[in-house]
Amino acid sequence: MAVREILKMGDPRLLRQAEPVREFGTRELDALIEDMFDTMRAANGAGLAAPQIGVNLQLVIFGFKHNPRYPDAPPVPETILINPVITPQSEEMEDSWEGCLSVPGLRGIVPRWKRVHYEGLDQFGKAISRDAEDFHARVVQHECDHLTGTLYPMRIRDFSRFGFTEILFPQLDAASDD
Repeated sequence: MAVREILKMGDPRLLRQAEPVREFGTRELDALIEDMFDTMRAANGAGLAAPQIGVNLQLVIFGFKHNPRYPDAPPVPETILINPVITPQSEEMEDSWEGCLSVPGLRGIVPRWKRVHYEGLDQFGKAISRDAEDFHARVVQHECDHLTGTLYPMRIRDFSRFGFTEILFPQLDAASDD
């Protein structure tokens, strides 16, 4: 198990435009993906993008059956998504709370497309094409934002709905938060 350090907001590496992955099925890519899952699980994350651990590649992982940071969220299929493209399925947006492992201890209301289609590749270069809605769609959009140097606070429209998790959601165990 190799848990990597998660970069925090303010680190300029989180603001870069990630590079496409060009080689698939390599030992290096497999090790990176394994480290990302170890890191995400150790932090109780819903997802993780390679830039969050300082690797400037278009690679995100996400998925869980139950997440203590989002106890009411439905399961999201465990996914490895490389060189992703997201297409909204309608103009319908939904506001909901988000947190981020790179922005620990804070939550904010973020508008996201309610339904999206996403495409990309798995670690072997096999095509992935999936529709998602609600929390699944939110997780995909949040993680893919990291690939363009966008952190969720940059999308907040109303800063009266942004604050410390321990104040906004005291029922969540502080040890399992962001």
